[in-house]
Amino acid sequence: MSARTPAEPTIRRLVEIAARAPSVHNSQPWAWRATGNELELWADRDRQLVGSDPDGRNLLISCGAALHHALVAAEALGFAAGVSRFPDPDRPDLLARIVLEPGTAPPDAATLVRTIEERCTDRRRFTSWPVPDERLLHLCSQATASGARAMPLSDISERFHTELLINRAIDLQQRDGRVRREQDAWIEHGASDGLPAVVVPSRHDLVPNRPSRFSGGRLDDEGVREVESSDGLIVMYDARDDEAAWLTAGEGLSAIWLAATVDGLSIVPLSSLVEVSETRTAMQLDVLGGLAHPMLVARVGWQAISRSELPRTPRRPVDDILSIR
Repeated sequence: MSARTPAEPTIRRLVEIAARAPSVHNSQPWAWRATGNELELWADRDRQLVGSDPDGRNLLISCGAALHHALVAAEALGFAAGVSRFPDPDRPDLLARIVLEPGTAPPDAATLVRTIEERCTDRRRFTSWPVPDERLLHLCSQATASGARAMPLSDISERFHTELLINRAIDLQQRDGRVRREQDAWIEHGASDGLPAVVVPSRHDLVPNRPSRFSGGRLDDEGVREVESSDGLIVMYDARDDEAAWLTAGEGLSAIWLAATVDGLSIVPLSSLVEVSETRTAMQLDVLGGLAHPMLVARVGWQAISRSELPRTPRRPVDDILSIR
């Protein structure tokens, strides 16, 4: 083995950290292949949610988050990582190739890894304390640094219209039997993926007839609205609406989420809006002025300090997602 080739335990640790990335319904739609000092990220189309994500938008966003996690992990493990996105046009599911070179771990390496391990999706209602605009702008700047685009939705009319579109999208999806069955199937999907019912808010606290994305949850939550007036809202967007843009949006989402975790903030993606073509187009035209395509909307806020921590969602074993040649 060359001194420039990472040892197998190091590669496994890097992939283990990368696999902590968020993914739609915790589907973890990725696969990794390692050869020498190269690590490839592949889309796992067998895990695509074909009902709600027929184009693979959320799949690519999820993989983009895993890619960003991998780059953060590589730095923390002492590697300089060069990355080529979509390096082979003849193999479109090869999303990225990372070349690992010897480097120096930063002084905050342990903090970087701990932040990834602490990041989670807590769908419970936030406190009523608003998130200052400067903090939202700081989070958006982290997306920009990773090559993505994001901006806070601070205007009252923009927020109101976005909330209407989110509720409209959820309502349309709940009327679609195929989508509803697909979403519900990922509750208690398996021992190593999907969403445990204990991390999904139950419906009994919701206002009657208000649309709800999931059913079958067992998490008590006092909230009654998908978006509260005190929530911060961030929209990720791009001038393009293609696989490269989706992958980059996922990298930006990861960057935002990790920065939010450091700041003690919580992030909840609201992907229904972009999963439904009607609401995605309305968001593009009515909120983004027709100048950009929405990639994702996320709400940002503070979780109550007194709340107990949620159990971490499961992850697939490294042997299931990594092959080493």
